[in-house]
Amino acid sequence: MMMFNGPPLGAAKSLLVALVLLSLAATTHARAAMAIQEVNSSSGMKAWLVEDYAVPIVTIRFAFRGGSAQELPGEEGLVNLMSGLFNEGAGDLDSNAFQQRLDDVGAEMQFNAGRDAVYGYMRVLADRKDEAFELLRLAIEQPRFDQASLDRIRAQIVSGIMAGAKDPQTAAEVAWMKAIYGDHPYSRRQEGTAQTLAAVTTSDLKAFHNRLFARGNVIIAVTGAIDARALKRDLDRIFGGLPAHPFLMPVAETTPKLGQQVRVHDDLPQDRLRLAYPGISYKDPQFFAAYLMNHILGGGAFTSRLWNEVREKRGLAYGIESSLEISDHASALVIDTSTRPDCAAETLSLIRAEVRRMVDEDVTEEELAAAKKNIIGGYTIGNLNSSSAVADTLVELQLKGLDIDYIDRREQLIQAVTVADVRSAARRLLSAAPALMIVGPPLEGKKALEGKKG
Repeated sequence: MMMFNGPPLGAAKSLLVALVLLSLAATTHARAAMAIQEVNSSSGMKAWLVEDYAVPIVTIRFAFRGGSAQELPGEEGLVNLMSGLFNEGAGDLDSNAFQQRLDDVGAEMQFNAGRDAVYGYMRVLADRKDEAFELLRLAIEQPRFDQASLDRIRAQIVSGIMAGAKDPQTAAEVAWMKAIYGDHPYSRRQEGTAQTLAAVTTSDLKAFHNRLFARGNVIIAVTGAIDARALKRDLDRIFGGLPAHPFLMPVAETTPKLGQQVRVHDDLPQDRLRLAYPGISYKDPQFFAAYLMNHILGGGAFTSRLWNEVREKRGLAYGIESSLEISDHASALVIDTSTRPDCAAETLSLIRAEVRRMVDEDVTEEELAAAKKNIIGGYTIGNLNSSSAVADTLVELQLKGLDIDYIDRREQLIQAVTVADVRSAARRLLSAAPALMIVGPPLEGKKALEGKKG
């Protein structure tokens, strides 16, 4: 996935950056009691708004559902390429004119594509927002996709793909996604290939844009120096000219194909090890039990069981972590680490042992209390530490289908999790034989490869 930015800093944009930096030190405390409003415009647009007048900046973040998973076989990379062209001209403005206008008003504008959505972002000084929002409207509603811009951005992406082709880790990621997701859209390369990108035309981009960009398909969050009344008007101005409904293909639910080994042989100084287990959705009643279990197992930096056993006690790896990877149509709990080839079998055996211990034994009350403290405290620092971070978080909450009071209820939901809940989640997610990927020289020590569970 690539992120495409606007032009270099001009005077107005430099002022914007200075104000953003000035505001960072005072944001975290204020976020603890922020009020989230739901704003509904006359054309039916909905946004979550957090008013903040500490600095005169407005940030808008939005997502159109339907990312690379909407591509057909042979179209890989189309959505990523499209996301690089929204600031390359719109309406009557060609690429140079559009970027000059964007620079004149001092606005930052970015687009990027994911599996399940196309994301957009703008940040601007409050007294220039009307001009900036008009440019955003043009980019969203009337992107030009001019041939010269298409060729230039495509060449940049292909250059990155060709460079990545020399990296065994890139080959490993491609092999891994294909192995665990088979023919599902999630198995395809989001950046595409040189061959698929060569086939993309301006007509293809316009058709895909028309399918995804619709009023009924967009999630919006706004933070900063703007009130609900002004936002209603701006929502209609920016998004009101779009079609009412998208034309999205259904994407099947899937689960990773477990119980297999993916081997990518290469003469690397370290073996990379990855294990995948079943995952869980954000709205599942056991989500927070699973989240805390993962934190204790390997999600807590410098404090987890895997870190303690693999890194601290034995020095087998510089780092090791586990994470819950959750998309709209699939999820998995994934463990990742790298170690010397002669230590890989021992490292893998230790990982399996810690996974089994999580299933077979209760975590301690002390471990659970520490995990709760870290997760509750880290949320503000990681998700609410700036206006931009708040806007990102509010969009993600809406995409996940969570309620507007989720941030207020989150601590209560975490505190309610018991030791028994954590073990139940561990049994559910960690009892299956995982998918295993090994990148590097052949692994020494057959025994570590064999376990059916953990």
